[in-house]
Amino acid sequence: MPLDKTKIRQAFSAASTTYDSVAVLQRTVGYALLNKVDNDITGTLLDIGCGTGFLTAELSRFNPELLIALDIALPMLHATRNKFVGRVEQREPHRLHDGFRLSPLPILLCADAEYCPLMNDSVNHVFSNLALQWCSNLEAVFTDIKRLLKPNGQLIFSTFAPHTLQELKAAWASADDYAHVNDFYDEAQLSQFLQNAGFENIDITRTLYTPHYESVLALMQELKQIGAHNVRAERNKHCTSKTAMRRMIAAYEHHRVNGKIPASFDVFMVIAR
Repeated sequence: MPLDKTKIRQAFSAASTTYDSVAVLQRTVGYALLNKVDNDITGTLLDIGCGTGFLTAELSRFNPELLIALDIALPMLHATRNKFVGRVEQREPHRLHDGFRLSPLPILLCADAEYCPLMNDSVNHVFSNLALQWCSNLEAVFTDIKRLLKPNGQLIFSTFAPHTLQELKAAWASADDYAHVNDFYDEAQLSQFLQNAGFENIDITRTLYTPHYESVLALMQELKQIGAHNVRAERNKHCTSKTAMRRMIAAYEHHRVNGKIPASFDVFMVIAR
């Protein structure tokens, strides 16, 4: 699934100031992901696709020796830095708070996850929350992560599954012939990619989240504010007509229940060693 990395970088750069105000699902999934791992997380931790630093901040509670936050969009890294600087200014360095010691500021790395500029055997744990779906070649990404992981290191990530935004995809399909919603890998593909990369112990769980919205436009506005655009390289390069938009909204309205419209977010959570 070829993706336009320039569009991805631009979309998430533009969303850096609005992301935290609407990223309820991302935080919910992030907490669920962390609840699946042991508390004994030490050494060097890498957060791939850190965004504004929500998961990075949570990972700092494990008191890693080194914490690295990677994102393709520089403004997202600025937001991560500001989040940590604010914490440091509010608390005395090295003071125990809520049972954990405040960790040093993370290393901020502006890079594409598909070309991770880290050395072999340099990381103990790789985390990624709802970010790897923006990679075109996941098998290559997993192979590269296996390269940089130390022996007995683990990859812990969440990513969207095929039923994500199925209502929106179906509504658009009734309006025109263009692809307006990204596709996502299924469980068999993920498992095969991980095995091909050299991971042997793979645990995949699946959860369907269904938030509700006042309108289709409210859903689309939220997707824009978190940077979740259709970024496929072969996407429709023409402006969507008002007629097609009206048809899509009318088709989506058939899903309305109790005054609100649902949106499916199908999520895989994976631990691989």
